[in-house]
Amino acid sequence: MLFIRLSWVFGQAGWGLGIVVIALSCVVTTITGLSMSAICTNGVVRGGGAYYLISRSLGPEFGGSIGLIFAFANAVAVAMYVVGFAETVVDLLKEHASLMVDEINDIRIVGCITVVLLLGISVAGMEWEAKAQIVLLVILLVAIVNVFVGTVIPATVDKKSKGFFGYTSTVFQENFTPAFRDGETFFSVFAIFFPAATGILAGANISGDLRDPQAAIPKGTLLAIFITGVTYLAVALCVAATVVRDATGNATDLVIPGVACNNSAVAACELGYNFSSCAVDTCKFGLMNNFQVMTMVSGFGPLIIAGTFSATLSSALASLVSAPKVFQALCKDNIYKALHFFAKGHGKNNEPIRGYVLTFIISVAFILIGNLNTIAPIISNFFLASYALINFSCFHASYAKSPEILLYIYVTVKKPDVNWGSSTQAVTFVSAVSNALSLAGVEDHVKNFRPQILVLTGSARTRPALLDLAHSFTKNYGLCLTCEVFVGPRSEIYQEMNAGMEKNQQWLNKAKRKAFYAGVACDNFREGTESLLLASGLGRMRPNTLMIGFKNNWRTAGRDAVQSYVGVLHDALDFEYGTVILRINQGLDVSHLVAEEEEMLKAAREQEALDNQMMTNGGKAKGLFRKSRNSSQQVLTTRVSVCGPTPAQVTKMNEKLMEASGQFKKKQPKGTIDVWWLFDDGGLTLLLPYILTTRKKWKDSKLRIFIAGQPGRSDLDKEEMKSLLKKFRIKCSDINVIDDIHIKPRSDSLKNLDDMIKPFCLHEGSKDMIQADVMQKEHPWKITDAELSSFEEKTHLQVRLNELLQENSKSANLIVVSMPIARKESVSDFLYMAWLDILTKNLPPTLLIRGNHKSVLTFYS
Repeated sequence: MLFIRLSWVFGQAGWGLGIVVIALSCVVTTITGLSMSAICTNGVVRGGGAYYLISRSLGPEFGGSIGLIFAFANAVAVAMYVVGFAETVVDLLKEHASLMVDEINDIRIVGCITVVLLLGISVAGMEWEAKAQIVLLVILLVAIVNVFVGTVIPATVDKKSKGFFGYTSTVFQENFTPAFRDGETFFSVFAIFFPAATGILAGANISGDLRDPQAAIPKGTLLAIFITGVTYLAVALCVAATVVRDATGNATDLVIPGVACNNSAVAACELGYNFSSCAVDTCKFGLMNNFQVMTMVSGFGPLIIAGTFSATLSSALASLVSAPKVFQALCKDNIYKALHFFAKGHGKNNEPIRGYVLTFIISVAFILIGNLNTIAPIISNFFLASYALINFSCFHASYAKSPEILLYIYVTVKKPDVNWGSSTQAVTFVSAVSNALSLAGVEDHVKNFRPQILVLTGSARTRPALLDLAHSFTKNYGLCLTCEVFVGPRSEIYQEMNAGMEKNQQWLNKAKRKAFYAGVACDNFREGTESLLLASGLGRMRPNTLMIGFKNNWRTAGRDAVQSYVGVLHDALDFEYGTVILRINQGLDVSHLVAEEEEMLKAAREQEALDNQMMTNGGKAKGLFRKSRNSSQQVLTTRVSVCGPTPAQVTKMNEKLMEASGQFKKKQPKGTIDVWWLFDDGGLTLLLPYILTTRKKWKDSKLRIFIAGQPGRSDLDKEEMKSLLKKFRIKCSDINVIDDIHIKPRSDSLKNLDDMIKPFCLHEGSKDMIQADVMQKEHPWKITDAELSSFEEKTHLQVRLNELLQENSKSANLIVVSMPIARKESVSDFLYMAWLDILTKNLPPTLLIRGNHKSVLTFYS
């Protein structure tokens, strides 16, 4: 296109519209390049290039359609490149009067012979082709420079007769306006040029070989589009400023006084040449007539021919190889069952021989057309169709919502408080049910994992920090259910539960929390939570992660409460839930403050109603309000007591609690999220903090990763972790290997643990066997000396970890630690709570996370 059609494009469209043709091509390829980059950086390529990535990222619906069109477009592209090569060969034959039959049939003959040779090379192997690319690139660069050099060399008489006059303002001005001929239009000329801009998927096809595809593909693709766009413009403008549209090639066609000299050759007339005959007879030279203008303009013509040969043959060979491989990958997936025949490969490299034969047949069919200007628009249509699908699929995957009517946007944003039972609501419901059912028929896949979190908050308002953090994990990613267990006789609590349903959901909507509220009534907390774990959600839209606050009062809550809490953690893991525990030093529960606020609002409303009634009756209350005055006064008394002075210590504690409960609502200061990934739990401990870093509120918090390592191999462990994170496409500011994690904790730290568990220890070791048995039967929940001895190493590990956390992560915005697990019926509930307590004691907000050992991260497409 650069060497044998770009001059013709600017001859037809003029350099004004010619710039638009190139710019429009660049706009299309830039948008598609960005979409392609977004898709291609979503995993590692295994085979099938762009088709493999698109289909694995966006599903068979998009991948299948794009793959089929793309494979066919590449097959037709072989024909276009071969015809371009054959056209240049035939021009050489014509120049030396050596045509075999005629121009069109010679192009067909040379094209068919060429594609047979290329097929043989492709089947034989392509190892040499990669090495030859550098040589071909050098030839192309030299050929392009050769054009620029040729334009500044003074024109010879022969070149002037063929329309080349060097840089002349009159020629440049004359070539500005379009001069479409032979039925050509702007879009037909654009269609012929556009295949010159269709190499943007090259990065996708080699993304598996790139060191950093996330950065390299967008940068390389956009830079390639920019460089080629500038090159096309520079070459085309140089030619448009030096060559007229029509020339006879006859050196004797000079301007003679008294003989008319006009039509399309006004600039040539001013320069002493009369090409007026071109308006009557067909001329062979000039931008409009000679496809080899670049060869004529250049400093050394054979270099342009060499550049044309290298460009066409290397591109034809690349397309001849890529089309069968994309087609084979498509057929292997068995999306189109009728095409499965072409999935079979041969030899050690699984070469798609059947695909080669099919591509060869398609190529020959289009080569027989024999006209580049006819083939190029066909390819443009196929490439534009595949690019449209790529852009639409990327748009679809990003779940962009872009209503186009301004009034609709206004109503959508404002959400007026009306309910008309509109058809839109009906369609939304039907669509939601349909999508849920469709999702139910899809098998789980690691790439489609979404954090779907069941948060045990109590009332939606009572643990705001827990809800805010869960919302950060799930917003635009997954599902968030905020749940409450009503404990007590069901007949007594049903009314409270039912009244709270609508109220809590409305509060969530008003607070702009994308979450659902669910409540359950049960005789005890553990049974209620078990019901929620088993029955919450719908089809595939069911929770996979339990999030709960740390039980700060475990030492005073009593045996039943602790057993119930630890039992919930065991149940979650048994039901294959990931488990997340949030601890904040100030605590999470603000229910007493919410209750006081509601009481104050209620009292204020009653007082306002009472005042209004008294004013209406001239200061005397009557009827209903007279009867209710006593109760109102009682409420007001309550209000006064609530608002009145409280002990300074309680006030300060409540202020700190309110501040802590709202800390995840606001933007986090510059700092770090420290992830202590100590066990491979499937990746949940890495995924959740990574999701946080994608949120605006957490954008200034960088990930720091801490891992346990062996003494003497810290550097190796660090490099392995760095490589793993790179594959997962997780960016972190630092990786720290802790190789002294298993040394004994300090004595003061161990004393803190001993003081913590002392009230819950049985101390049976100092008793005889009979007494010890009696004590164990009376207090089976207590921590035995045998248990402490058996789990001494794991107990000391939690104490040591807290020391390390104090040393390394005391100033972090958030700490994420792999949660230790206690074997049921081996570790007592109070010892386990002591582990969790001592591990997270006196630290910034801390998340304990344990996945269910099912992978939630993958670096494969």
